[in-house]
Amino acid sequence: MQILIYGTINSIALALMALGFALVYGISRVPNFAHGAIYVVAGFITWTCLKALGLGYFLSAVIAILITGILGALIYRFMLIRVRGMAISEIIASYAIGLAILEGLRWGGFKGMTYTLPLFIPGSVILGGVPVDIHRLLLIGIGVAVIVLLWLFTHFTRIGLALRGMAQDERAALMLGIDSDMMALLATAFGSMLAGLAAIVLLPLGNIVVEAGYNVLILAIAVCIVGGLGSWMGAVLAAFLIGFAQILTVVYLGSHYQMVVALLAIIFTLIMRPSGLFGRQKELEERV
Repeated sequence: MQILIYGTINSIALALMALGFALVYGISRVPNFAHGAIYVVAGFITWTCLKALGLGYFLSAVIAILITGILGALIYRFMLIRVRGMAISEIIASYAIGLAILEGLRWGGFKGMTYTLPLFIPGSVILGGVPVDIHRLLLIGIGVAVIVLLWLFTHFTRIGLALRGMAQDERAALMLGIDSDMMALLATAFGSMLAGLAAIVLLPLGNIVVEAGYNVLILAIAVCIVGGLGSWMGAVLAAFLIGFAQILTVVYLGSHYQMVVALLAIIFTLIMRPSGLFGRQKELEERV
């Protein structure tokens, strides 16, 4: 029961971390390696609004999500749009932006255990004989709600359908009058907002540190590679596979092997099935 409960919690957490990355790549085909930096920035903005400005938790969270969305749009508009279509340059440019943000925060004194966010609701309950924090139960509810709302948004709204059209066939979408760069900008903004939401939900369970940005980026990449780059639902399924594998590793080997699981998942997926579980990239034998 403990493995089931905490495996589910860890899987939903991984899905929240990866959805923004998967959304941006699925639509614009641009890997946003500044994803982890945006995650940390959202936590820092929320902390600043709470502690320095004295705003309420909900208002601070909304402000942080909106600012991260604007930050993502600016990153695309002034940087990524210039290298879009050049795969290596996209990776270098986005990673350089993320590195500059994270190391800039470190240089500015943003380090140590000083910065923490309070739990949404303190306390715990007993489920099946296992004590579980109420905040972690809220994490599950928020994660499921985000996945469902994202699916509804991309299937039943005008902008969502345009984003799906770009993801499925960019040339056909251009022929129908859909602005490719505008859709990519919106995707980057929405992906950044999802990263901000993930930070607000997950960071109360730990500290806001620069290293969290690097860890989140690695985990998001692992989930997206295993699920298949460009597949949002594949990312969700991969989050459950990696999430339960990590919990089993913690139970039987130790907590310091969690990141090893994610790295091994990347290696084995690239060796056995380069396109991932639901990816649409060409397999190795198709390229030879």
